[in-house]
Amino acid sequence: MNPPSPEPSLRAYLLGSHQPHIAGQRGRWRLERDLLDRSDGTRGTFSGVVIFTPTDDDGLALREEGTMRWPSFTGPASREYVLKPLPQPDALDVFFPDGRPFHRMSFTPDTSQDTHWCDPDTYRVSYTRQGPDAFSYSWDVTGPRKDLLLVSRLERISP
Repeated sequence: MNPPSPEPSLRAYLLGSHQPHIAGQRGRWRLERDLLDRSDGTRGTFSGVVIFTPTDDDGLALREEGTMRWPSFTGPASREYVLKPLPQPDALDVFFPDGRPFHRMSFTPDTSQDTHWCDPDTYRVSYTRQGPDAFSYSWDVTGPRKDLLLVSRLERISP
């Protein structure tokens, strides 16, 4: 009996490089996000695309762009992060573009949750890999200024 094949690295998974049939579209994910401000029940959405691009240090650049729909605003929105490699291939450290640390991204049970303090509020993230071409994550933001739940669902864009 053959042992199970090892999971690809998180970087390879995000790029799609473990699936040669999508090499031309690798690193592109459709994103749907539900936004809830629990303090007053306000709801919104974000729909767009996330693009992961390899960097020279074996990390990834992440660019998210799309349309935000909130009662007080509808229009284009975008953000960027830098994902840096770690010794273990199943995780990446996420940084803001200016180099400040943000959180750790991973799907493994022991490390799929992380916390980021953004004074005076606490951001808690939880990642779930749902298969070879889909994953989700949620941010639970609590504190004196914010009470938000942000749930994101990503699906790989087929070639």
